[in-house]
Amino acid sequence: MKNLSSQLGIQSYCFRGFKALGDVLPRLKACGVATVELSGVHGDFTRDADAIIAQCRAAGVAIASIGVERFTGNVARERSLAEFMRKAGGTVIAVDFEPGAGADVFRAAERVADEFDLRLAIHNHGGRHWLGNTQMLAHVFASTSPRIGLCLDTAWALDAHEDPVAMAEKFADRLYGVHLKDFVFDRAGKQTDVVIGRGNLDLPKMLALLRANDRVASVVIEYEGDIDNPGPALTECVRQVLGPRA
Repeated sequence: MKNLSSQLGIQSYCFRGFKALGDVLPRLKACGVATVELSGVHGDFTRDADAIIAQCRAAGVAIASIGVERFTGNVARERSLAEFMRKAGGTVIAVDFEPGAGADVFRAAERVADEFDLRLAIHNHGGRHWLGNTQMLAHVFASTSPRIGLCLDTAWALDAHEDPVAMAEKFADRLYGVHLKDFVFDRAGKQTDVVIGRGNLDLPKMLALLRANDRVASVVIEYEGDIDNPGPALTECVRQVLGPRA
């Protein structure tokens, strides 16, 4: 991940107020990027793969990844997701696993990833998520192959009272995807999305780590505020990452 300017994308969930993918893609490009991580809000990857991929290509938008997709050991469905990514030209799926998922679920996921030459990147979804903290992630990685790694959500790491920069360093060899996201918190600990770098994320340190890590295949901005008009904040997020010329 040396050149963020050519690989930076946006999670389509930021545009969840617009259900049609055809409405999302031009809005995404207007923010200054041409790469997307597709959320299931904007299509069924197991049923409409060819149409979704064609729509993105016609709009000039590359598909870096999809997710977050829950892997449960349903091999037929998981192979369909992997086939989507192969057709789309991506190498990473942002994933979740059932709480307490057994070895059989992880072995099945590894076999699918091996077959399709993919990496499955666990999304750490906050302090209440069973894989939202460093200790549990380390436990899972110790018993799984390198096909399974991390999609580091920087804001949800903060929510779990983790240091996202330290997590990126600790799991550098398993860091396959990143959701660049930032939170501020009120006195009760309730989080609010803000433009990246204006909350609690140490953005300069995080970007330096990403530029130095060739394993990171997908870096996408995620901002969940302003559902009806996220474009201005997302444009500012892109500027924060790439600079004023983005």
